[in-house]
Amino acid sequence: MTTGRPPTGSGPWPYAVWALTRLWLLACVFKVVTVPGPDVTVDVSVIYRGWYEVLLTGTYPLDDVTWQYPPGAALAVLSPALLPFWEYATAFFVLVLVCDALVLGLLLYAGRRPGTRAAGAWVWVAGVPLLGPTVYARYDLMVTAVAVAALLAGVRRPRALGALAAFGALLKGWPVLLLVGVRKGRPTRAAWTSAALSTAGLAAAFALWMPGAFAFLAFQRDRGTEIESLGALVFHLARQFGWEGRVELRYGSMEFVGPQVELVSTLALGLAVLALGWLLLWRLRARLFAVRTPAEAAFTAVLLFTVTSRVISPQYVVWLVGLAAVCLVFRGTAMTLPAVLVLVAAGVTLLEFPVGFGHVLASDAWGVTLLVVRNGLLVAASLIAARRLWRSTVPGRPGAEAAPSVVGGQPSRVAR
Repeated sequence: MTTGRPPTGSGPWPYAVWALTRLWLLACVFKVVTVPGPDVTVDVSVIYRGWYEVLLTGTYPLDDVTWQYPPGAALAVLSPALLPFWEYATAFFVLVLVCDALVLGLLLYAGRRPGTRAAGAWVWVAGVPLLGPTVYARYDLMVTAVAVAALLAGVRRPRALGALAAFGALLKGWPVLLLVGVRKGRPTRAAWTSAALSTAGLAAAFALWMPGAFAFLAFQRDRGTEIESLGALVFHLARQFGWEGRVELRYGSMEFVGPQVELVSTLALGLAVLALGWLLLWRLRARLFAVRTPAEAAFTAVLLFTVTSRVISPQYVVWLVGLAAVCLVFRGTAMTLPAVLVLVAAGVTLLEFPVGFGHVLASDAWGVTLLVVRNGLLVAASLIAARRLWRSTVPGRPGAEAAPSVVGGQPSRVAR
């Protein structure tokens, strides 16, 4: 029965809250408002701008080990050229704002369909400002916009999901994980074939465009344990007992250097391999695919690879906020609790960087506490999400009853 009332959460409120919070973020990056801690805009005004100048000469930054990104990242770094009437950093911040607005629009549009809701848009509205100005001073929000568009498009168009996931992966790697939860059978063939063809075509185009498109692979391989990662907690605690290591700026981030660091970095890679193994096992065992499963699987996969990474930079959390928002678009999602934990982790991340970064560098009680809480929240979200994804998709387990979701007014069929 149609009541004639608009969907919950519609109306001007999401736009109004989004506008107010984004004005605050803009005030921060334009330094009208000062946030304690290091200047987060330096990455744009100095590092990105330096890469921009190199890219304009017709080559990737071959001699800069801080260039840690796939070749598509050049598009994000060069994007301020679209607004030549503004200084580089100003144009970059404005373009991130546009991508932010695009994500809100996509989530609100998706939330008006039968079987969906506006909760996803509210997760985005709240989650982005919780991360503070860092989220506008990195290009990760642009990549997240591509990922959100891919998952929402994939509800009806698996080929579009595949093509957008491939494009996102060539921007920053992790969007390849969007493909893990596509329903088996024809949708998987369509999405994965589209992704493979798009990846091959785009990779060839980038390689022909400028030399050094894949130099980042060697730089990424040599990275160590960044001080905000889960493994870094070992050394933060060890420093309290006289550990002889130190913190250095390496490969564009603050890393631990000293005894046993290489071992911990290797263990982190081992955990990532275990996460991959679990995902492969889940993929083989899963039989019940609802319309929300691709988003839930992508959210779980990115959570797992984030917490096992040697680097957990603050901007990584925006990936999780975007994927959590897509999950909560769908009624009946199992990811509500993990999404809430990610939102809390986003707020703690702001306290950790930039506000409390001096304490983190010093490994003092406050800095270590912030890292334990933030990383603990992400680990909890990962384990809960993995358990709920398994229970909702693998038959023979309690709760493995993926209820039909509704797309376009019609109940979706659950593949077995």
